[in-house]
Amino acid sequence: MSATVSPLRRSPWMTDEMLMLRDLARSFFEREAVPHYERWAEQHHVDREFWHRAGEVGLLCASVPEQYGGGGGSFGHEAVINEEQARTLDKGFGNGVHSTICAHYILSYGTDEQKKRWLPGMVSGELVCGIAMTEPGAGSDLQGIKTRAVRDGGEYVVSGAKTFISNGINADLMITVAKTGGDEGARGISLLVVETDRPGYSRGRVLEKIGMKGQDTVELFYEDVRVPAGNLLGGLEGQGFGQLMTQLPQERLSIAVTAVAAMERVLELTVQYTKERTAFGRELLRFQNTRFELAECATEVRIARVFLDDCIQRHIAGELDAATASMAKWWTTETQCRVIDRCLQLFGGYGYMLEYPVARAYADARVQKIYGGTNEIMKELIARTL
Repeated sequence: MSATVSPLRRSPWMTDEMLMLRDLARSFFEREAVPHYERWAEQHHVDREFWHRAGEVGLLCASVPEQYGGGGGSFGHEAVINEEQARTLDKGFGNGVHSTICAHYILSYGTDEQKKRWLPGMVSGELVCGIAMTEPGAGSDLQGIKTRAVRDGGEYVVSGAKTFISNGINADLMITVAKTGGDEGARGISLLVVETDRPGYSRGRVLEKIGMKGQDTVELFYEDVRVPAGNLLGGLEGQGFGQLMTQLPQERLSIAVTAVAAMERVLELTVQYTKERTAFGRELLRFQNTRFELAECATEVRIARVFLDDCIQRHIAGELDAATASMAKWWTTETQCRVIDRCLQLFGGYGYMLEYPVARAYADARVQKIYGGTNEIMKELIARTL
């Protein structure tokens, strides 16, 4: 059984360099992160110093070009790091948002000056970045946002509110989705990079979530925040919606990466538990129900891994389309929740105790079907291509 579900299986997109990065990331998270998870969950955010340490060893912005201080790698390098964090069954560290998402908005759309100003600090951990899309009245429907950025001479005046924002406490930079034009549709949306120490920018309460306790998820308020016009991402108004639609497939693929890694790890722990736990005088794994449940879960996990590997390989080659990325996000997160639920059942009462990793994985998994675009939206995007 262990050979069937081993996370050490070499994926076809994996290089020798990525294997070394995997070893580095695994040892780093086990040494620097795992001992602090309970404290981070209590304080609702990862220590800021942890970001600096991650930057020092090269785990931030691994796919940013070397000219900006990054690792010069591909999405595969980011996937390796995200998988190793997911294997610890904790999602407090918001590196996926910072490195896999935010850095690529700046890299893809920023001017040369913007890239030089922000990317090196993001690589080192000196600057932590988040992206503020969701609002109290607008989630998956990004065209419905109300936050405004009005041009006033050489500045924009930003007003509005955001919610469910990851890295909200630690962020020094917040890529903010706002309306800059009179058009109420997609053409009026722009992306502004807002430094979080600007007057009028404030953080609301830390949101109490079902899972992901260590992730600093907050409400944000913009009360006439003045931002230099030079912070408009790319320097052109009205480009934001197109920028979001282009980058969201990578975000959705990164969610699929963590979904598969988490269910692989939970299955591994469940097999181990059922070999050690006894009931009615024999190991749980000797009962036919246990064996059939694990056989089905192992098959689903293997299918998820093969599908994910194909998507990653296509993305690295520049061939992954948005519909397939949506398929990956939808199917792997649905499978993640289903597999972890079935594994939790095999732990019995212990599976419901938060001291057991399977319980934390169960709570953390649920949001995967919501953020990055709900799974219902994923199905709609897929259907449009049929």
